[in-house]
Amino acid sequence: MSQQDHVEQWQLRAAFARSLSDMYGTEVPAYTTLLEVSHEVNADVMAADPDAAQRLGSIDRVTAERHGAIRLGTPAEMQQVARVFGAIGMHPVGFYDLREAATSAVPVVSTAFRPIDADELAKNPFRVFTSVITPSDRRFFSPDLQQRLEAFLARREIFPPELLELADHAEADHGLPREDAERFLELATAVFELSDEPVDRAWYDELEQVSAVAADIGGVSSTHINHLTPRVLDIDALYERMEARGITMIDDIQGPPRWEGPDVLLRQTSFRALAEPRTFRMPDGTITSDSLRVRFGEVEARGIALTRAGRDIYDAAIVEAKQLYAERGVTTAEGRQEVLRELWRRDFPTTEDGLAERELAYFTYARDDAGQVVRTPIVYEDFLPASAAGIFQSNLTSDGSKDTTQEATVLDADWMAGALGRDLHDPFELYAAQQQASLDALRP
Repeated sequence: MSQQDHVEQWQLRAAFARSLSDMYGTEVPAYTTLLEVSHEVNADVMAADPDAAQRLGSIDRVTAERHGAIRLGTPAEMQQVARVFGAIGMHPVGFYDLREAATSAVPVVSTAFRPIDADELAKNPFRVFTSVITPSDRRFFSPDLQQRLEAFLARREIFPPELLELADHAEADHGLPREDAERFLELATAVFELSDEPVDRAWYDELEQVSAVAADIGGVSSTHINHLTPRVLDIDALYERMEARGITMIDDIQGPPRWEGPDVLLRQTSFRALAEPRTFRMPDGTITSDSLRVRFGEVEARGIALTRAGRDIYDAAIVEAKQLYAERGVTTAEGRQEVLRELWRRDFPTTEDGLAERELAYFTYARDDAGQVVRTPIVYEDFLPASAAGIFQSNLTSDGSKDTTQEATVLDADWMAGALGRDLHDPFELYAAQQQASLDALRP
């Protein structure tokens, strides 16, 4: 087979991200507007200061960058999606418990599939935040509802056998012949399209009493992309421009505040979930039309990856900020941002030098043409549980129900690795290894 006839994994990954983006833009036109505004903002930031704009990745990478979010129902489905993502060079990284991060009922635990090597991330950094429902958690589901939900989920087939077979070949052979690659992309994209099959109204409503997220996962016989997220270089400017176009955004930009110091971790926001027409099967068998609000358009701005010490400061600041909101009676988005800025100025260095000296962030090191050591920040490639929960909650139609008198089911990183049947990578270890490799390369 000639090299031209073999589609490499990163090429499959890039093509899959484009295919999903095209599909989602057709299904959710406001997402296309989000892309347009993102491109406008990025172009303006580049024109103002190209070097600063590309401090955390080339503009080509930023423009192509996406992350998606999907929700699944069973460990078997998680194993299958891991095979699909493994085909395109994406590995499970990190464990996120949104049950604990959310104040409303969000009965899911999650991981994120993404490339883990620096060169693969540079080629295409597509990521998919992947959640699975937790029917055994008694805070949300009674034994009877658990049994019926698991039976419903066991009857559905999300990933067709042909897709899984192609995925296994792609992972084993680090790509596919061109004809097989086209078929793989066709089948994989179709999995995440919004189904037009009528939804069982009574069953959906019963699950929605627990959580809108539970209904979105277990109330239908398929799955779909919940959101696709472009990367923007100035998320505050994007927020203002989207509002100016008449698109309602959620109240807050999640994550660290806008401030004068280095951007760290991840800032996210979204437009509110839109009412999408759906058909429903009523208890008497009739088919009716209505709408659901489950999908939205998210956008993100990525900063520098923090070490465990840096992340501890961040997590503590977020907890303290919530306490201060209550103590000071802060109720506005700008008020919350001001509280966060106050804490950031107190706790975080205002320069990259300070982050490096206190070992709060990860960097790579290399010699320039003059032999001087140059430091480059490592981009944060992962997610924040509180921010993810905040985005989910901001787009829910109700808080659902959560019985806090019940014991939580223990689901952790080990459980997720077992469900996937694959190693679960620790993001801190990945960043630390990248930094250490660059330091090792400096040695004569």
